Amino acid sequence: MRKLPVIVIGVVLTLLAVVTGCSSGESSKSSPVASAAITLTPGVGAADVAPTAPVSVVVADGTINEVALTNAVSGKAVAGQLNADRTQYVISEPLGYGTSYKWSGSATGPDKVAVPITGEFRTLAPKSTIPATINIGDGQEVGIAAPIILKFTGPVVNKAAVEKALTVTTNPPTEGSWAWLPDDNGSRVHWRPREYWQPGTTVHVAAKLYGLDLGNGNFGDSDVTSDFTIGRSQVVIANAPSHRMQVVRDGVTVFDFAVSYGEGNEARNVTRSGVHVVTEKYEDFLMSNPPYYTNVRERWAVRISNNGEFIHANPESVGAQGSANVTNGCINLSPSDAQAYFPTALYGDPVEVTGTRIDLSQADGDIYDWAIDWPTWQSMSALAGTPTAAGAPR
Repeated sequence: MRKLPVIVIGVVLTLLAVVTGCSSGESSKSSPVASAAITLTPGVGAADVAPTAPVSVVVADGTINEVALTNAVSGKAVAGQLNADRTQYVISEPLGYGTSYKWSGSATGPDKVAVPITGEFRTLAPKSTIPATINIGDGQEVGIAAPIILKFTGPVVNKAAVEKALTVTTNPPTEGSWAWLPDDNGSRVHWRPREYWQPGTTVHVAAKLYGLDLGNGNFGDSDVTSDFTIGRSQVVIANAPSHRMQVVRDGVTVFDFAVSYGEGNEARNVTRSGVHVVTEKYEDFLMSNPPYYTNVRERWAVRISNNGEFIHANPESVGAQGSANVTNGCINLSPSDAQAYFPTALYGDPVEVTGTRIDLSQADGDIYDWAIDWPTWQSMSALAGTPTAAGAPR
C-alpha cells in the first residue's frame, strides 16, 4: 500500500475521529473555536486624546478576567467600572493632561485561551490651562439682583463651547441667560435672571471646564461649582432730587433716610442712575478722590459700584442731608442712619438710583448687568441669546 504524506494522514485521522464520535453515524464539519475579540477606545497608539474623552475596553465573544489602566510613569491606577457580565470596562474619572496611559489584563473567549489586554495612548498637552472662578461661594446667601459671574484668568475664544458646558439649576425654575462682558485681564461671562431673583430660590451652578478646548491651544483648568441661596428681597430706592433714600424689605419700607447725593458739578461727581448692586461693605474704609481728598476714614461703607460709589456715613455733610446734593458721588447718610443700614446690606442687593444726568454703564465697573435691557443682554450670549429656564442645561 502506498504511503500518504503525513499532513494528509493527519487530516484523514481527524475526520475519522469526528465521524466515529457522531452517534448518528452522519458526517459533520469542524469549525474553529473563537478567541476573545478586544476593542480599546481610544485605539492603541492614539495621541492628543482629550482627558475627558470616553475610555473603555469592550470584549466580544468572551469575558474580562482582569483589567487596569495605569499612568505609564507613576503606575497609579485609574478608576473604572466593570459591567455585570464582564464584557465592558469604562474609565470613570478624568485623565491628566499630557500623560501616557497603559492597559493591562486579559480576557477569555470560548476557546478558553486568555488573550492579553495591552495598549498605550497619550492625552493632549495644552499650551496652557486657564482657571476660572465663580463670584458666589457655596452656602452663601445673596440679594435678589446678584449676577453669577464666571471669571477666566485668560482669554476664551470658544465662547459657545464654554456656554454649552455651563448649567444653572434653580428651584423654582428661573428664566435667565449668559452674556459675555468685556474684560481686559481675561474673559468673563455673567448669568442673570430676566427679572430680580425670587427670594428663597436655591441655585446650583456647574461649569464643566476641565478638558474643554477654550481656543488658541488653551484648555480648561478644572471644573467649578457653586450652591447658594437667594435671601430676602431688599431694594434701596435712591431718588437724587428727593434727597432721601428708602430701604424696602419684602415690600415694606423699613428705613426712610435723609441723604445727600453727588452734587454733579462735574461728571466724576455725579451719582450714576441705574440699578447698582451691593458687592462689599466695610465698617471702616479709607476713601480717596483726588484732588478733593485722600485717605479719609469713612464709617459704615457699603460699595455699590467699582467707580467709587458707596453708601456711607459722612458727618461733614449732615447739614445738607435731606435738602441738597453736595457729595463727590457717594450717597451720604448720618452716622446713626448708616450704622442702622449697614448690617442689613447683603451682596447682590439692588440699589435703584434715579434722577441724575449720567447713567450707570460699563465705564463704572464690572457689574452693570441691570443697566442692559433684556434683548441686548440676550444678544451678548455666544448661543444667540436663547433664554433658558434654569434647571434645563443647554
